[in-house]
Amino acid sequence: MSPTILVTGATSGIGYATARDLLDFGATVIIHGPNHQLVSRAADQLVAGGADGDRVYAVAADFGRLADVAAMAREVSGRFDRLDVLVNNAGVAGPKRRTVTPDGYELTFQVNYLAPYLLTRLLTPRLRAARGRMVAVSSGLHRTGSIDWSDPQRRRFYAPLAAYAQSKLTLTMFARAMAWNQVDVTAVSVHPGIVKTGLLSIYNQVGGPVDEAAAVLARLCWPEVEVLNGAYYEGLSPATPAPLVDTDSAVEQLWKLTYQMLGQHRFVPARAA
Repeated sequence: MSPTILVTGATSGIGYATARDLLDFGATVIIHGPNHQLVSRAADQLVAGGADGDRVYAVAADFGRLADVAAMAREVSGRFDRLDVLVNNAGVAGPKRRTVTPDGYELTFQVNYLAPYLLTRLLTPRLRAARGRMVAVSSGLHRTGSIDWSDPQRRRFYAPLAAYAQSKLTLTMFARAMAWNQVDVTAVSVHPGIVKTGLLSIYNQVGGPVDEAAAVLARLCWPEVEVLNGAYYEGLSPATPAPLVDTDSAVEQLWKLTYQMLGQHRFVPARAA
């Protein structure tokens, strides 16, 4: 049976190229974009490039609005009984000035961590039905990240790179913790490489081809490819993550912080925190 795979942030860059590769492999692919115009255009481009239109579905959600994320999860759950893979790829670079979302959170933290956390939690029943997999697109920069537990929203100190590194650190911690605690769902995180995308400015380096990173991500997404549950990958090889990823007390503290943030919006039930 053709696997069903949801790729967030699939209107350009690694997400789009990964969706294209997965379609070539024979998957049914749900592509996500921040709005209907962009994601519809991406779907049309995939079909024009040879993809089977019956295996391409488009969904839209602004990750800067948690209600959008919840609505998208309901739409996917209403259309699909099972989800083989969720690829949490959507992300933003930290803006030059600290920006607060309508939900009241620092933009980078919400888009890169809170939104994928929420989406994953709400889609976990569909992942469990398929004994599926969650793949979080991390970054090697997560090792430079830190969390000020008294100020995770960086009201006192904000810098774009620091905000980005923190968001990828928390996403990587979530993937490891999900692997440890969730029955019937595998979870990994991956730094697919430094590539020429909209996030390249963060690295201050020359990026490689998007297609190479997408090939890595697509392989880790394919259900028949075995992965080490809970691992952090760099390319196709497991690597050592930041120490906090393996620190139980830090993961528990992140869990509690996240539940406090999302629970007040009535999105995450207590049993899922």
